Amino acid sequence: MTTLKTSIGRRSFLKSAALTGGGMMLGFSWLSSCQSKTEEEVMAMPEAWFEINSYLKIGDNGVVTIYTPNPEFGQNVRTSMPMLVAEELDVDWDKVLVEQAPYHPENFGFQFTGGSRGIMSRWEPLRMAGASAKHLLRQAAAQAWQVPLEEVTTTTGMLHHQASDRSAGYGEMASAAAKLPIPEEVTLKEVKDFRIISTSRKNVDAKSIVQGQSLFGMDYHKEGMLIAMIVHPPAFGLTLESVDDAAAKAMPGIKEIVTIKSFPDGYEKGGFDTNAFPELVAIVGNSTWEVMQAKKELKATWKPITATTETINGFRGKETKHTPAGLESTDSHRAQIAEVASKPGKIVRQDGDPQAAFDNAAKVIERSYSAPYLAHNSMEPINAFAHVEGDKATIAAPIQIPALIIPTIAAGLGIPAENIAMEMPRMGGGFGRKAYAHYVVEAALISQKVHAPVKLIYTREDDMTNGIYRPTYQATYRAALDENNNLVALHVKAGGIPESPLFANRFPAGAVANYLAEEWSIDSNITIGAYRAPRSNFMAGAEQSFLDEVAEAAGKDPIQFRLDLLKQAKDNPVGEENDYDAERYAGVLELVREKAAWGQNQGNVHRGVSAYFCHNTYAAHVLDLTIEKGKPVVQKVCCAIDCGIVVNPDAAKNMAEGAITDGIGNAFYGELTFKDGAPEKSNFDKYRMIRMGEAPKEIDVHFVQNEIAPTGMGEPPYPPIFGAVANAIFKATGERQYDQPFLGDKQVLG
Repeated sequence: MTTLKTSIGRRSFLKSAALTGGGMMLGFSWLSSCQSKTEEEVMAMPEAWFEINSYLKIGDNGVVTIYTPNPEFGQNVRTSMPMLVAEELDVDWDKVLVEQAPYHPENFGFQFTGGSRGIMSRWEPLRMAGASAKHLLRQAAAQAWQVPLEEVTTTTGMLHHQASDRSAGYGEMASAAAKLPIPEEVTLKEVKDFRIISTSRKNVDAKSIVQGQSLFGMDYHKEGMLIAMIVHPPAFGLTLESVDDAAAKAMPGIKEIVTIKSFPDGYEKGGFDTNAFPELVAIVGNSTWEVMQAKKELKATWKPITATTETINGFRGKETKHTPAGLESTDSHRAQIAEVASKPGKIVRQDGDPQAAFDNAAKVIERSYSAPYLAHNSMEPINAFAHVEGDKATIAAPIQIPALIIPTIAAGLGIPAENIAMEMPRMGGGFGRKAYAHYVVEAALISQKVHAPVKLIYTREDDMTNGIYRPTYQATYRAALDENNNLVALHVKAGGIPESPLFANRFPAGAVANYLAEEWSIDSNITIGAYRAPRSNFMAGAEQSFLDEVAEAAGKDPIQFRLDLLKQAKDNPVGEENDYDAERYAGVLELVREKAAWGQNQGNVHRGVSAYFCHNTYAAHVLDLTIEKGKPVVQKVCCAIDCGIVVNPDAAKNMAEGAITDGIGNAFYGELTFKDGAPEKSNFDKYRMIRMGEAPKEIDVHFVQNEIAPTGMGEPPYPPIFGAVANAIFKATGERQYDQPFLGDKQVLG
């Protein structure tokens, strides 16, 4: 049983009487100051609710409204987060209503969805909010009935005193409870007592989604709203020189054509202020169709950029970023990579004496792996609504991290950040793309220039050719085996354009006595950013493909080979910086081995295994593949995951299924190439995505059962699928896969 202080450092609770009759309103602050707010301040809020991280409101009929603080883009946090509150509140889930909180940093803390940290970061705060509300309700009942507090119990929205045979609904005590002081500490439930957490609950938005109700940014509409679209340079390495807008401006429905500049001179960018083309032309008109037609008539000329060096204030502090001039191409990138990768890299970690181990090895295996740029291609087109009126702005945008773009909007508009109000509609996909909210800045600047409410919409071509991409990577692995086929040394050298994907302290670091990790990077003017499981999405495939080949060379079963290394890491670890738990890592491999019936004859089905640790979670896959008319067909994927306590099993399973399907598609087809700075694919006629008929026929997901606090779930199942695909293809064809995509534009392997 966990007992928590209700004020811990900067955490504090706030409460007030609800503005609607007789209700109770409770708020919990995750990152707000401990300064209390008076009842008058609370009553002055424009809505009948007030909250800071999580919010709940109890009406006199017992219905509970819970506000979820984080943006939603498909992981179902709008269901899972309220489940945490409802569990500790001990309320009937069928009487819970869920609403999306607006952006409000003072009240809701850091409203961020990404990095698979949503549930992990809110696990205790949201439960604490529910537990505190329950305590106040019990206290109100105890005072009303004149009985000891400890004798008042709760069951699904009801208060009971067994000795006097009295009961009351939460609604009956809500008004009295709202007048009581917040308890100094609360006790959270034990895992064995959970009734809502770890049970499957359907998506609270499911009905609205299938009925096509207005939920997403693209649905957002305001009276008098105009439509805006942008025109950006046709290639990375170019910037705007001049505009001839006469023909476009004369088109029907066109109101204005303006140029905008995303960053004021001298502005120090933050880590998510990535923007390939900060100077753009914007066309504003009455309708999407009219603006699209005008885009075709706009005549713009472009000039080469100059090389720049700037300071970025990122998550790791101040960083220097160099952006070279010139028009880059995939062919020139390959030549650069070959040259840089052939030279010694920056040593990030070294254990033992790797050179001596390689010199004395009975067998040395060396392999290189590569992966191309990838586009995010979220289903919902990029969009943002903005209405700037004087020194105030109203924003509604599908965005993953609103707090990190507000300073940029404020600087661009020249208004105080506190004058920006933002709604966060549901996102139709994100995968990291919507953490880079330059499009929100653009919408605000356009609105300010045209003095009207504006909704900015990117076409698919705008998005796919405007960045922000998964980088292109390469990694070279070397392994040394002794005369008994034991792995005695491992060397990894990895890099990319423009960043390294290396995680030097992840497995198999810590499991090999002699270990060397080096990295390198190459500057580029092609903008990159977080992409589902950043860096891990490449390193897992390379690492797990290589370990499979080493296991083959050693004559060992690939799962047992990994388990033997993990036993070494558990029993006699090398180094002190290993960032994984070897026992939990081995646990998912053992579970997937059991559930997939590994080792049994599968006839013409060929199997590949892969496992990886990222975002504090462990995932392992066994993929079953057949070859039909020369083309690989995925029959089944068996998946084992250790993400601690699973809050909503249905939602977690859905995330695993989506990650697996997405990963298979990118392993086979995902690729974006460049020629003279221009992306060679701009829509789905050329950029190949997985099709419904190519998805696995079956995905079987299993979770390790434990009582560890929840860890990441949205991203961890994604990285290991690449290695599972590659290893299954080898079993089917006898050919190893070193370069993604494995199929690309080809119809068959080979």
